[in-house]
Amino acid sequence: MPDELLDRLRRFHDHTFPGAQEQFQNLVKDGQHPTILFIGCSDSRLVPYLLTGTGPGELFIVRNVGAFVPPYDGSAGYHGTSAAIEFGVLNLKVSRIVVCGHSHCGGIRALYEEVAPQAKNLAAWLELGREAALPVQVTPEALRRTEQRAVVLQLERLMGYPMVREQVEAGRLFLHGWHYVIEDGEVHVFDVKSGEFVPASTASHSGTGPYQAFEDSIASPVFNEIDDSYAKQPQSDKARSAMSD
Repeated sequence: MPDELLDRLRRFHDHTFPGAQEQFQNLVKDGQHPTILFIGCSDSRLVPYLLTGTGPGELFIVRNVGAFVPPYDGSAGYHGTSAAIEFGVLNLKVSRIVVCGHSHCGGIRALYEEVAPQAKNLAAWLELGREAALPVQVTPEALRRTEQRAVVLQLERLMGYPMVREQVEAGRLFLHGWHYVIEDGEVHVFDVKSGEFVPASTASHSGTGPYQAFEDSIASPVFNEIDDSYAKQPQSDKARSAMSD
């Protein structure tokens, strides 16, 4: 039986690698110096290098279900995403952190569905996106908005990491929130001033985080709901605060 995966490995070694050999050798000799920490969903349809037009050595990537960021609680444990954030900021000294969600995200949809009893780790992990869920009937629009809300929620969590906050407030690190619409091939970037995700084709910047040292403190919530009917549904005080204009 043919081993397709083995064939692909051989094809890379024999045909792809020779054209980039010098580049990889320099990356080994000089070390990696990426400027962007990319936190993205594990979804196979999200391809960071294609979206950003980057190559080897330019992105430090961590991916997980939903592109979630665990809260910084100072505890020791197997926090792979947290470890990547710390390494990227402290060791690699990245100047940008991108949190990238996407359309048709299975992790976000799972917030509204039952999780298999055997998936104990998945069930616990999904709680990191719970605050982004809307108390409404599930529709394509509600899912899309939840995907965007989840991105902003992770940006806020990043500011709980002392090394992130320190660098952001010093103006040496910038946070970017992205929502990739797979079927359109367009990334929508989060604009903290308007509280909206703006298509990159018409945006004036590549996305802003919810905190910037050079701006006045933001009194209004970062969420602007598209459908006013969302605000009429019963909800917690925290959710109501996040969703009001």
